[in-house]
Amino acid sequence: MDNKSLLRKLPKIDELLKEDIVSEKMKSILRPLVIDALRETIDKFRNDILNQKLEDFEREDILNYFIYLVEEKNTPRLKKVINGTGVIIHTNLGRSILSREAVQNVLTASENFNNLEYNLENGERGSRYSHVEGIIKKITGAEAAMVVNNNAAAVMLVLSTLCKDKEAIVSRGQLVEIGGSFRVPDVMTFSGAKLVEVGTTNRTHLYDYENNISEDTGVFLKVHTSNFKIMGFTEEVSIEELVELGRKHHIPVVEDIGSGVLIDFSKYGFTYEPTVQESLKKGIDVVTFSGDKMLGGPQAGIIAGKKEYIDRIKKNQLTRALRIDKMTLAALEGTLKYYLDEQQAVLNIPTLYMILSSKEEHKKRAARLKNKLKKAVPHVDVNIDTDFSMVGGGSMPTEKIQTYVLKIKNNNYTAKQLEEKLRKNNTPIIARIYNEEIILDLRTVFDRDFDTITEAFKNIM
Repeated sequence: MDNKSLLRKLPKIDELLKEDIVSEKMKSILRPLVIDALRETIDKFRNDILNQKLEDFEREDILNYFIYLVEEKNTPRLKKVINGTGVIIHTNLGRSILSREAVQNVLTASENFNNLEYNLENGERGSRYSHVEGIIKKITGAEAAMVVNNNAAAVMLVLSTLCKDKEAIVSRGQLVEIGGSFRVPDVMTFSGAKLVEVGTTNRTHLYDYENNISEDTGVFLKVHTSNFKIMGFTEEVSIEELVELGRKHHIPVVEDIGSGVLIDFSKYGFTYEPTVQESLKKGIDVVTFSGDKMLGGPQAGIIAGKKEYIDRIKKNQLTRALRIDKMTLAALEGTLKYYLDEQQAVLNIPTLYMILSSKEEHKKRAARLKNKLKKAVPHVDVNIDTDFSMVGGGSMPTEKIQTYVLKIKNNNYTAKQLEEKLRKNNTPIIARIYNEEIILDLRTVFDRDFDTITEAFKNIM
């Protein structure tokens, strides 16, 4: 059939709107999305005809493409994925998974009016920070606390309050860059603080700080380099020494502890990571840390420390621009609640559970998923093997967690082809490739996703 005939054969939008399948989709999908999908479908077929990619088509072909397109348009852009990478706090995949308590709190806050800034006791305007300040103080031992939208904002707000147009003295070895080209010096510049670098990349001494004190010194800033380690010939100033120097010269000491560790991981066989509680106990005036890394909650920047400084920070006009919303507060409160009992935190906060659960448990889970896959797709080569998971999120960079993985391959597809098909599944499955095999790390895969994974391989094959 020639192009002119094919173009004449294309139906009009009004005609397609009368089709039963289109009417059915209109019941569950917004009309503008349906109309857009119909127009784009006709445009796609028209372009294919003009580019001589089509020799003929039937109306059913058009309707089938419409169904695919309208479903795609109706699917949220931010969607669930299955993390088979073994990276627990995966920045690209949304970092920490919320606990059930946190999720329920978010639903309650979202579906109802709430007392976000209303004091029920006094019947007057209240502070949104009061909902979590008490529990942060109880867990960390801080005199006061507040929360903003992320840790970069927390650092900027603290420095803007305590060090605007003044000097912040920081060790050269702590001027780190983390994901997305985020650099500590840049945050300091935006805050209005003047950066004073002291020491060298690998060695900084107490006298480096003391020799650079001037009448313009606003704070001593200590940054925990959680996303990298300098090994070998190194030296850094301890918290105790820096605090003593700060008190001697009446200079507040601020620590960006980054990942927000609230339990001592060394008790569980991991390399020691400094905790928020310990920093405050040693005399740090203000500590900032993330909510969605090792803490295992929503994205947030938590500021805790001496009341005199926190009260000043709360009054900073930037606070309004950086404040968190009701859903974040609800999720954070639901997460922090578990830290009142460390055992409950480890069991109920998914991030902690994934880090600390035994490899033998994941070996049993790997066996269950393997059996499901072998029954559904017998000709796929599936093997269980040992491997290592990573904490991720810029936390514990040298720590490897023993785990069990499934190694999968099939003669019909290369590992790269199989990875792409899994990634483009209706529920995307994100896997690793090693030695021409697909690797699925059970430590970051939930039992509830076993059927989805099995169905995906079944459809692919």
